[in-house]
Amino acid sequence: MCELFGFSAERKTDLNEYLESFFSHSRLNPHGWGMMYEDGVRCVVREPVKATDSVMLPAILESIPPQKIMLAHIRYATVGSIAEENCHPFTAQDISGREWTLIHNGTIYSGGVTYRYYKQQAGDTDSERLFLAFIDHMNDVLSKGSITERERFQTVSRFIADNAPRNKLNLMLYDGELLYVHKNLKNTLSCKRVDGGIIFSTQPLDEDGWAAFPIAQTIAYKNGSEVYRGERHKGIFIPSLEYITALDAMNI
Repeated sequence: MCELFGFSAERKTDLNEYLESFFSHSRLNPHGWGMMYEDGVRCVVREPVKATDSVMLPAILESIPPQKIMLAHIRYATVGSIAEENCHPFTAQDISGREWTLIHNGTIYSGGVTYRYYKQQAGDTDSERLFLAFIDHMNDVLSKGSITERERFQTVSRFIADNAPRNKLNLMLYDGELLYVHKNLKNTLSCKRVDGGIIFSTQPLDEDGWAAFPIAQTIAYKNGSEVYRGERHKGIFIPSLEYITALDAMNI
């Protein structure tokens, strides 16, 4: 099972201790890693190797400045080959010029809106197809006129709720202002308040202060504070016996 890491804060924070703990989980998620951070501009790095074997990652962690926003991902390949194009995060601009960045932990079993992106995508993951479908959906909304920040949140929240049934959609999405967080599988995402901010992680990264993230609703954060909360939807993912057996085999 892939793992997600996210962070939003009102002031820049050194995250190295948490990131080192997070990337150590790559022993169970060996098929790639990626990060989004800011250093004057938005930076996205991805590599199709186990994070603990990477030569690039330690150099980045040593030089990366304190952050107000961060996304990180370690991959366990279930759909798609082991390749840089299939590593998260995925990033793209909508027609307004806004840049979106996605990390996803899950599988799209019911992909009616995503099938047509097989030939368009750079890699071959269901996560990328979902992201491309989202960008097109956002462009459809924007083509009708400009929208407010709240309307942007509502657009994201509805898209996630509409695509959650029968799909595992644990994800984080960043639009340059808001960090959107969602899970629909129990016991798969936790959060922790830190000074001036909040950390999200698939698994707790230390022994202090973690709580379960709410299930089946999208929540948006800005500068470390919750600003919007969507209605709870009914698309909770119920894993099959085979899925549970696979997680048990991985000691998750």
